Amino acid sequence: MKWEHALRDYQHYLRIERGLSENSIINYSLDIERLIKYLAQHSITTTPITIEKETVQHFVFETAKLVNARSQARIISGLKSFFNYLIFEQYRETNPMELIESPKIGRKLPDTLSTEEIDQIIAQIDLGTSEGERNRAIIETLYGCGLRVTELIELKLSDLYFDENFIHITGKGDKQRFVPIAAVTQKYISIYTTQIRNHLSIQKGHEDIVFLNRRGKQLTRAMIFTIIKRLVTKAGIQKNISPHSLRHSFATHLLENGADLRAIQLMLGHESITTTEIYMHLDKTHLTQVMHTYHPRK
Repeated sequence: MKWEHALRDYQHYLRIERGLSENSIINYSLDIERLIKYLAQHSITTTPITIEKETVQHFVFETAKLVNARSQARIISGLKSFFNYLIFEQYRETNPMELIESPKIGRKLPDTLSTEEIDQIIAQIDLGTSEGERNRAIIETLYGCGLRVTELIELKLSDLYFDENFIHITGKGDKQRFVPIAAVTQKYISIYTTQIRNHLSIQKGHEDIVFLNRRGKQLTRAMIFTIIKRLVTKAGIQKNISPHSLRHSFATHLLENGADLRAIQLMLGHESITTTEIYMHLDKTHLTQVMHTYHPRK
């Protein structure tokens, strides 16, 4: 089996059977392509089936000199996944990455906003402009529903089920979920769609997109980042805030107010509950309150 054939089959597996997005498939592929390039540069003749752990270990050692710990961990994880796929397809019996440990890295969580800080950000919006009404609806939706930026800019009018108090979201890997939407968030979206959006000259292909720019086209990720950065600066908040901070704040505030972790996982669209747990960086005061509330020996 040649490397190119193995990589192509692996990409097909990631796309069809695991349902990963094209961006995720590209990232997985880059790790394998880096190994293929290393083998060629060092004139090492081996195949995905015959490559031995010593060769892979040496590759990881040399790569570690060129990249940071986070990138190194990603490469190791990507290669482990690739060789596990070959085992799954019965091309190999062992994983040459089995004994290679990833470097210990901390998770860099985004700063969390308090409800007061979110109100401060919204207070900076000039509601006398059409963009102001749109931007308020955007922030209320990011925080009120815990959406990723891509999920927000791709939100469609046909995804709004306000009568049922839900919105339909297409997340990573085209995974579908329904997220509850509060009445206050529905109100701001409705104000924008009925009083601002319906006066735009909407471009072909963007008729069903909720949030549009002044030219009637879908907003970009960069534009959402810019909108929020400007408002945070005007509010004088000294934190590194991004659109993801609003999603993080959504999850943190829910948990701090007693929401079930499993319910938060479903709303965020996390495949694993472990990912949701990482978001929940609770302070010691809250943990103490939980223990005194729920433990029988309180």
